[in-house]
Amino acid sequence: MKSTWSGHLEFDKVSFSWPYGVNVIDQLSFSIVKPGLWMIVGENGSGKSTLFRLISGVIRPKSGKIYCSLRPSMVYQNPDHQLLMPTCKSELMLSVPKTIPHSKLFDLVQSALEKVDLGEMLDRPIHTLSGGQKQRLALASAIVSNSNLLLLDEPTALLDPQSQNSVLKVVQSLTSSSTEPIAAIWVTHRLEELFFCDGAAIVKNGCISKWDSGSKVFQELKSLAVR
Repeated sequence: MKSTWSGHLEFDKVSFSWPYGVNVIDQLSFSIVKPGLWMIVGENGSGKSTLFRLISGVIRPKSGKIYCSLRPSMVYQNPDHQLLMPTCKSELMLSVPKTIPHSKLFDLVQSALEKVDLGEMLDRPIHTLSGGQKQRLALASAIVSNSNLLLLDEPTALLDPQSQNSVLKVVQSLTSSSTEPIAAIWVTHRLEELFFCDGAAIVKNGCISKWDSGSKVFQELKSLAVR
């Protein structure tokens, strides 16, 4: 079956500053024109969180243009900050678009759970899930909302190694789907995760480097660390 991907994200010389402050984002230009797992790395205060706020439309740029025909959805570091309902089913039902016919709700929710390897947990109480399972449920919530651009803010930072790997594999699967691929921008401080992305960039002083392979960005950051 042919891929259903359509859309793009582009920043054209975008700048943003908080009141009475210097530019947090400074003449930033980049684009994402195809699905994939795109990782960005940067020190605290480099502008990563502000970048996500600009993409999601929470804040507007002071100058420059943002073109986004994708449907973004945030996935936070701590899933407990965004999971609100008592069961997996009720959590996903909360995110289903209102235009979806009632007759299709169950199939849509079940499909989203299966895509994140939680297919048998429809009625499972959320408080009984592990940290990795909760994070995958947060991913399912984004999927069922019809989002095709995931904004992942260090999604594995609070997880054990096994759960980190499970979340990474699920996101890889979602972004490489042959029928319904999505794009994901993943902020990370775990440099070893760079080897699993389709492209990586460094955010520094409100600017972003060109997209490069994860391995090249890894080597660049490692060389800077030993200087």
